[in-house]
Amino acid sequence: MFDNLTERFSDVFRNLRGRGKITEENVAESMRAVRTALLEADVNIEVATEFCKEVTEKAIGAEVLKTLKPDQVMVKIVHDELVRLMGPVDPRIPYVTPGPTIILMAGLQGSGKTTTCGKLARMILGNAKRPLLVAADLKRPAAIDQLEVIGGQIGVPVYVDRSTQNPVKVCRNGVKEAKKTDRDVVILDTAGRLAIDDELMDEVAKIASATTPHQIFLVLDAMTGQDAVATAKVFNQRLELDGLILTKFDSDTRGGAALSAKRITGKPIKFVGVGEKLENIEAFHPDRVAGRILGMGDVLSLVEQAQEQFDAKEAAELEKKMATGDFSLDDFLGHLRKMKKMGSMKDLLKKVPGMSDQIKDMDIDDGELVRMEAVVLSMTKRERKDPSVIDASRRRRIARGAGADPKDVSGLVKSFGEMRAAMKAMAGMSLMQRMRFGSQLSKMGMDGGMMPNFKGKSTVSRRTVSKKDRRKKRKR
Repeated sequence: MFDNLTERFSDVFRNLRGRGKITEENVAESMRAVRTALLEADVNIEVATEFCKEVTEKAIGAEVLKTLKPDQVMVKIVHDELVRLMGPVDPRIPYVTPGPTIILMAGLQGSGKTTTCGKLARMILGNAKRPLLVAADLKRPAAIDQLEVIGGQIGVPVYVDRSTQNPVKVCRNGVKEAKKTDRDVVILDTAGRLAIDDELMDEVAKIASATTPHQIFLVLDAMTGQDAVATAKVFNQRLELDGLILTKFDSDTRGGAALSAKRITGKPIKFVGVGEKLENIEAFHPDRVAGRILGMGDVLSLVEQAQEQFDAKEAAELEKKMATGDFSLDDFLGHLRKMKKMGSMKDLLKKVPGMSDQIKDMDIDDGELVRMEAVVLSMTKRERKDPSVIDASRRRRIARGAGADPKDVSGLVKSFGEMRAAMKAMAGMSLMQRMRFGSQLSKMGMDGGMMPNFKGKSTVSRRTVSKKDRRKKRKR
């Protein structure tokens, strides 16, 4: 997401870097480039113009012209302005007591509204709530069936009334059903249209009047840019929205909707859909999004993703195995599968500070994780526990079972051995000691052995090692 905008901002800051002194003309030139980048990202023209004006005023006021590192000061100013533009946002859902909390979901057809209802219900379920989905989209064929399938996948009941074509009655009875069955959250999946029309607006307004929802969320397709913002403006005039949910956020390389929505509608983006799976929904944090746009990474989101997959008990067991060197290929396989659930490797690496610019032109093949999994699954229990027993004949057998080359098996086993040795050495170290140790590995050219590809090389290019460093390595 935001790939084009990130690249343009990087060019702007790169032009300021290394200058001993910059002038107001340099700032103005940079802001012209930023404004062009924002317009190309489909940001509303008024928003882009106001944003550049604010940044220019603060840049001159912050004495960027006199600083020795103008690019760093400009990054800070632009970051703060991006946060201000998209925020503030409180992504929490205010639940009422006694329940149920009623959430009305509105949006145009094709925006991903029904799937988003399921994603929201799954997220609420994780907050120790008992949601009920109400199938009130009576216009789109198979909408009810789709919601029932989604409800079955996440273990959330779906209220369906096929005896009527009145969505207001369905929603009203759905709320009664929630009270009767002790469900503390009700999510109303209302009908959408291909475009805004009076029938759609009247229908959703009647549902809101009949059910008095505590929260009204509008689901928008992020890839439609300014059209999404215009849709939000019209809906807000009739419904008084509480927040927006942007779908296909991970596919939106421009970012116009995310950057324009709050300023134009006055309503915050509460959540974003970042994939097709039902777990692929995130709370919207303007500061984290600003960091991604500027190539600064998003460590907090990365940590939260990891916490969803790895619990404290597993982390403690892993630490123990690291310290004793008992980390097996079975353990590696388990963690590999959890990494796959966190998203693509490229998206994960982009959230690491400083990595976004380095990997933008790299072709990182996620299929490699699948191939690595196939190789490990082709091993016996003994081979996974003790890879040292894998000789030439075993390599050939494993390679045949995985549809790989024996060299691939050798590369994986070798890299795993290096990784296990490094993990054992790092166990018990403080954070600073681990950072220094990692730096030493990097200088020795060992950082590339942690994630092998299937050509006997690392997926990350090794650094060029000087003769002096090689001599040091041999002495060690």
